[in-house]
Amino acid sequence: MRLHVADHPLIAHKLTLLRSKETPSPTFRFLVDELVTLLAYEATRDVRVVPHEIETPVAKTTGVHMAEPRPIVVPVLRAGLGMLEGMTRIVPTAEVGFLGLQRDESTFEAITYANRLPDDLTDRQCFVLDPMLATGHTMVASIEYLLERGARDVTAICLLAAPEGLQELERSLDHRTEVSVVTASVDERLNENKYIVPGLGDAGDRLYGVV
Repeated sequence: MRLHVADHPLIAHKLTLLRSKETPSPTFRFLVDELVTLLAYEATRDVRVVPHEIETPVAKTTGVHMAEPRPIVVPVLRAGLGMLEGMTRIVPTAEVGFLGLQRDESTFEAITYANRLPDDLTDRQCFVLDPMLATGHTMVASIEYLLERGARDVTAICLLAAPEGLQELERSLDHRTEVSVVTASVDERLNENKYIVPGLGDAGDRLYGVV
């Protein structure tokens, strides 16, 4: 597993505002959008491109454009939806799939309740969006879903990660494929309720309210 913690003053600043319990939902959504855009720059460093000839107003030149098949962005419902616009702003030509997973609050395991993905993901670069990598169970289930459809190049983009979640990802997936994780911070630990400490609370509730 490859881990990249994005170390940048603007990222640290926005993350501090996100963590504050005084930050209201509209501001929280706006900050998540901005923070994901910054993380997306780091996550797409190895996105595949091919040479592409163009003509400028002055001369012909060779640049690059996105290779086929295009990358696919997969937000994990519901909290991952708050990260989608920030990601597609950087890769507007990417396709978007959806995975619906929720955590069983008694077992802390991930339960899949919905998916909207291509049946064949062979040779596709996949970017999974989920704000919190806590126990790792939801992310493992999401990535396994992609691997079953042929994906072999998967990057997880998370606002925060816990050491326990990173260990679970490595334990569960390293024998199958190499996964990249891009995050703004690796926090201290999980508490007894499996929330990240110091964390920022329930990202879905803070994005959309309690429903």
